Parts: sequence; C-alpha cells; structure tokens
Amino acid sequence: MALPPHSLGDWNDSVSITPLNVTFTEDPPRASPDINDTNRAAGGDATSLLIPVCITALYSLICAVGLLGNVLVMFGVVRYIKLKTATNIYIFNLALADALATSTLPFQSAKYLMGTWPFGEVLCKVVIAIDYYNMFTSIFTLTMMSVDRYIAVCHPVRALDFRTPAKAKLINVCIWILSSAVAVPVMIMAVTKVTPQGKTSCELRFPKPERYWDTVLKIGVFIFAFVVPVLVITICYGLMILRLKSVRLLSGSKEKDRNMRRITRMVLVVVAAFIVCWTPIHIFIIVRTMVDIDRKNLLVVASWHLCIALGYTNSSLNPVLYAFLDENFKRCFRDFCLPYRSRLEQSSFSRARNSTKEPLSVCAPATARRPSA
Repeated sequence: MALPPHSLGDWNDSVSITPLNVTFTEDPPRASPDINDTNRAAGGDATSLLIPVCITALYSLICAVGLLGNVLVMFGVVRYIKLKTATNIYIFNLALADALATSTLPFQSAKYLMGTWPFGEVLCKVVIAIDYYNMFTSIFTLTMMSVDRYIAVCHPVRALDFRTPAKAKLINVCIWILSSAVAVPVMIMAVTKVTPQGKTSCELRFPKPERYWDTVLKIGVFIFAFVVPVLVITICYGLMILRLKSVRLLSGSKEKDRNMRRITRMVLVVVAAFIVCWTPIHIFIIVRTMVDIDRKNLLVVASWHLCIALGYTNSSLNPVLYAFLDENFKRCFRDFCLPYRSRLEQSSFSRARNSTKEPLSVCAPATARRPSA
C-alpha cells in the first residue's frame, strides 16, 4: 500500500503523477548543460546521478520483495484451506493492491534514469490509476479489517453472521467500486505532455481553474483516504482494548481466545505500519499546499523522495509482517518455498495424524475439504 510518485516531469505545477497530484517535481535535480566550470559540472553530474541511482536501487528491491511476497500471500489464500477466513480474504485484497502498486516501480525507475516518460499516454493513465486504486483500496481494506476485528472481539454472536468469507469477498468488490470513483476520473485526466526542454511528462490535466481543482483533490484525498479511515480504525481499536481488558476469556475457550488475540494483534501491527509509512507523505503534501516550499532545495527534494519510497516500502512490508505474526502464513510460506521438506514432514507424521484423527495440515490444498469461516 504505497503513495508512489506521480510527477513524471519537471518541478512545476502542471506536472504531477502522484496520488494527490502533488505540484512538486518528482525529478531529481540534474546538472545544467551550459556550466563551464569543470569542477562545478563534475559535482553537478554526481549530484544528478546520485538520487536517480539510489531511487532505482531502492525501487528494484521494493519491487522484488513486494511482488514476490504479495503474490505468495494471494496464492496462499487461494490455495490453502486454513487461510480461507474473513480476515485473510481482506488480506488477499490488500496484497492485490500492493502487488499492483509495486508492479509500476520499473516504469518509475526507468523514468528517473531517463529523465522523461517514454511509455506513452496509455501506460501513463494505467500507472496513475493503479496508484490511486492502491491508495484507496489499501486504507479502505485496513479499515474494514479493523471493523471486522471489532465485531469479532466486542460482538462475538453477531460475528457469526457478519464475518464470513462470502461477505468479505462482497465487501472487497465494493471497496474496488468505491475506489473507482476517484481512480477512473483521475485516469481520464492523465495525459502526456512534451515540455519546453523536449522531454515527455506524465501529468494530470485538471479543468479550469486548475489550481482550485488541484487543491480540492489533495484535501479530499487527505480527508477521505487518511483522516476519516484512521479515525474509524482508532475508535475500533480503542473499543477493542477496553473489551480485552475487561474480559479474561472472550470465547469461553482458551485456544480460541488466544487465536483471536493473535489475529487482532497482527491486524493492529499491519494498520500501524500503514499509518507510519503514509503519514509523512500526507503531511508533506498538505504543507506543500499551504506553504510555498523551495522546490530546488536538495534537502527538500531528498525528503520528498524518501517519503514516497516509504509509502512504497509499506507495500512490500506487509507480507513480511504476515510471515512473522501469523503462524498459518508462516507454515504455508515455508511449505511453498521448501515443498520437499514439507512433504517429508507430512509423510513422517501421517501415521500419527491418522491414528489420533487430527485435522489436515494447516496448508492442505483447498480441494481437500471445504474451508471454515
């Protein structure tokens, strides 16, 4: 879940390809070609190459980890019985949004290195739309995961009807439809433009007055894709904490109670990671909207790119969190990465499992039996 760069052009108000249409160039500062002084030119070249190279290296790492990790998460939810729960259906939705976001990073990296957008207007529209879809589907999914945990903890009887995989899938579809209310208009507004320097930029072209609609989009996204969802999440977890403190056993079973607390803790960590990764970019954009920032200051440029990279990092961080915090995901990841070892272990314990009539392996294929809710 990331807030990727959207200004694939120069540092001016008309060029922007980031969610929120930041009126801030995404291009790292480049050395002026008419500098005569050799030392200054060498220093300028070094500076102009440093940021694009660092961005490309970082994006390559995030893309590799994010794509592999999120695809593995989606595969696990689809493939294995134990992962077909309401919470994991939401995790699948989150992984899908993150995988799509990280898939745009090679295009972003190429743009940084080349200093222009060489992929045409169609891909310009697609990349911008994916970024907005990622931003909205991620926070909406995390909000629904928090509401889901609140119902499971505070209203366990009602949870039996509400917390089903079928209803979670329906909610996921609604989340994508709702996100389309922003992503589709933005995709329509996305265009390519040749700058006076002869380079191509990918930007959002607003109706007039452009400055007004630009500001409306930024503030609207900040409120509906950050402030309101974070407020709902905070309220849900505040009520859950009060409930968990007042009741020793939530479900009447120590095993079920321990599992419920574990899942609640995992969702809380994922939500907290999202907020930590996204807060800097939202603050940066709002400050930029209200205050005239020096766009050529190297510290400002570096801070901007760091904020963007932090948002992208969140998309690759979630699968790591699942692997460390959820035992079921950990086992399924291990079974996927080490299939021969997994088969050997299952074979060695098959007799004991049959004699004691224990349930199938947590990572048994979905065709083995019907999933539990």
